[in-house]
Amino acid sequence: MKKILFSLLLVSLGLSAFAQDQYDETLAQRLGADDYGMKKYIMAFLIRGDSVSNYTPEQRSEIQAGHMANIGKMAEMGKLIVAGPFMGNDELRGIYIFDVQTLEEAKALTETDPAIKAGVLKMDLKEWYGSAA
Repeated sequence: MKKILFSLLLVSLGLSAFAQDQYDETLAQRLGADDYGMKKYIMAFLIRGDSVSNYTPEQRSEIQAGHMANIGKMAEMGKLIVAGPFMGNDELRGIYIFDVQTLEEAKALTETDPAIKAGVLKMDLKEWYGSAA
């Protein structure tokens, strides 16, 4: 699963010249590409929430476990195609890339996250246009 998600990230972000040489038009069409082989995604930037200090390390560990389980659930639903943290300990904590059509649908998905509910994380949602395959 990790290899698939990593491959999708490379293709989606256009970071790999190899991936661009291996464009699969049939796959792109199956994944909802437009005439340019692209489609809209919703990118969520995970930002450190205002309530982090309200929880003990044990409570934050439980919240993190729920956060990870929720990531798995959204991926199994086919709504979340990439998720991961940024390196370091900055305010910007990580990203989600959703395969959904609207900001409202992405917002509803982020609101299922225990870390969002607890105020440990907050999200900034942006529409993004990237490679479908």
